Amino acid sequence: MITNSLVKIYSIYYKNGLIPDLNKMYQPLMAGNVLSDDNPEIPGDDVFENISEKNPYYSELTGIYWVWKNTNHEITGICHYRRYFTALPEPFLYRLKRLFYFPAGLYKKRFGLIYTSNIRLFTPKILSEPEVRFYLQQYDAVLPVARKLKYTVETHYRRYHYINDLTLLKSIIQQKYPDFETAYTTVFQGKKLHANNMFILKKPLFNEFMEWWFDILSEFERRVDLSKKLGYQKRIIGFIAERLLNVWMVQKQLNYIELPVIYFKKLKK
Repeated sequence: MITNSLVKIYSIYYKNGLIPDLNKMYQPLMAGNVLSDDNPEIPGDDVFENISEKNPYYSELTGIYWVWKNTNHEITGICHYRRYFTALPEPFLYRLKRLFYFPAGLYKKRFGLIYTSNIRLFTPKILSEPEVRFYLQQYDAVLPVARKLKYTVETHYRRYHYINDLTLLKSIIQQKYPDFETAYTTVFQGKKLHANNMFILKKPLFNEFMEWWFDILSEFERRVDLSKKLGYQKRIIGFIAERLLNVWMVQKQLNYIELPVIYFKKLKK
């Protein structure tokens, strides 16, 4: 599947699941397809130039790599099989429900996310092609609303992952891209994070970002001992990539718009 349409947003899957009825701008793509035994119903990232076998460590990044190497669009976007951008306001009853996030301590964690199981109601609210074109005429990028963290990005990473990963990452930045060191510090000492490796970019910026992103990630992979990454921590390259996306955006000082993300809690067949 080599595709060259002007605007395309790839919805990254890692297992078979319900595919929402969306317009042709959206293309489902199975990440890590070479490792799958499910006989997926959608195209996979294991044809042509690919790193599909690295999916346990790269997560959705194997799909994104495939998009970079095998497609050519004026505008390229990445979302997930149950996370989609939206430009429409959240229904009043859902906004009211957010009041309960405060006592539960979930307000910051779910800031910018519309959690729902109502596929019928929210599928029409998923970002459309005219909306994508409208935003990319005014902005350099579309990003998800940044998460508001209780701690700095560095402390947050330390709480859930291994801090030595960041020591290694910073050393790679210093050696290969020293002009990014200030942006790195800004991101990791801040308390906001654009998560999930979701974005929409025009072709020149997309290609520039991919070159920088995967250059650092491949170097990180070369130096880290992946055999010691078990369970949840196996997805280390995906976690590092999320933080790097923020570093690149800060360094480039891009004019971007943040959009809420619809999160389908039970998007199952």
